[in-house]
Amino acid sequence: MRAAYYRADSENGDGIDDPSEDALFMLIDDLNSEDNTFVVVQPDEDDPAWFTSVAVLDEGGYEVVRRDTTRREHDVTTTTNIDQIARDLTIWMAARDFTERPTRRTGDF
Repeated sequence: MRAAYYRADSENGDGIDDPSEDALFMLIDDLNSEDNTFVVVQPDEDDPAWFTSVAVLDEGGYEVVRRDTTRREHDVTTTTNIDQIARDLTIWMAARDFTERPTRRTGDF
């Protein structure tokens, strides 16, 4: 079964469908400079229009990349604060377009 919105995958093979902010924090916190250097989050669909990644930097900290081709966005930042990364990515991803997003029913009219 596919994720409803997006999937996070680490270099070491860990993956989570529709990760929460806490789950993103845990995936990022598990990164290291030897065998698990990055995590990528993108829609669980063919040819996704956007992605974000977090990679461990050799000098310490993390490089965060956010790319959305439909909005012509490409942002690269560095930081050491995992909590801030997880929060910012959760907010950024919530604003993305999902071509296969399940429709939401608000009630019968």
